[in-house]
Amino acid sequence: MNFKTILITGGAGFIGANYLNKYVKLNPNIHYICVDKLTYAGSLKNLEIKNLANFSFEKVDIVDKQALKKIFEKYQIDGIIHFAAESHVDNSIENPDIFVMTNVVGTANLLDLALKFKVRKFHHISTDEVYGDLPITGYFTEKSPYRPSSPYSASKAASDHLVRAYHRTYGLNITISNCSNNYGPYQHQEKLIPLFIKNLMNNEKVPVYGKGRNIRDWIYVEDHCDAVDLIFREGKSGETYLIGAKGEKTNLEIAKILLKAFEKNENYIKYVEDRKGHDFRYAIDATKLKKELNWKSKIDFQEGIRKTILWYQKI
Repeated sequence: MNFKTILITGGAGFIGANYLNKYVKLNPNIHYICVDKLTYAGSLKNLEIKNLANFSFEKVDIVDKQALKKIFEKYQIDGIIHFAAESHVDNSIENPDIFVMTNVVGTANLLDLALKFKVRKFHHISTDEVYGDLPITGYFTEKSPYRPSSPYSASKAASDHLVRAYHRTYGLNITISNCSNNYGPYQHQEKLIPLFIKNLMNNEKVPVYGKGRNIRDWIYVEDHCDAVDLIFREGKSGETYLIGAKGEKTNLEIAKILLKAFEKNENYIKYVEDRKGHDFRYAIDATKLKKELNWKSKIDFQEGIRKTILWYQKI
């Protein structure tokens, strides 16, 4: 499927910026419109491509439907990739209302406008956290039941259901991707890997929840962005695709890998009170994506973490 004008929501944030920084350059004949309200986690400084001719930026909150509608009236949008979301679990526990507004109401606004303005494709970025957690064995698949644990994951689960409803009820051409934990350049320093890197660069301890046994499945952000672009262009309408790179690590393992990289000993680990409702393990089975769309991750954790450390050391 070919596109002329693609709306990217949340494009000044971590994953959206990585997507734009790569694909605006690769596709000079496509006009990319970035809509972002520039919260604490989004910045125009993240966008290396902001001066290119095929890129435009609009400061808009997707919760503001009238402001959003003006974007659809201004540009002839034929595709949407919806990255915009509040995504930090700890923040959702403290302030769930913000997550419901952005992740649920904001998504509903986009879907309604996409339908009214006859957008040809709507791709929704979601998370593996909608599935709850796993025991020490097993994997999430596209058929896993939804069991969200936090206000964040519950709000993303609700947005996923809305996207599917617009496909079934109105025939909107949609795809959904649920991805594992991302890491890489431009990630806000509230998240685990950049927080640990920042602290170690400043000769400070790294805070590890509980005993550090919780397991996350890590993927380098560029691999995620490549999968998103592939699903957006070639994914089957109405389908969900899980994205993961078989990168399972405990939080304690992450801490030790980074300690070694910075030549620090384990005295730099500070164990802190565990998170409320802390999911034990996430793990993705990306077989469907690999078989149907011939996708595979390219950057293993060792290479990805090296690139990530180097990037944070340069900024």
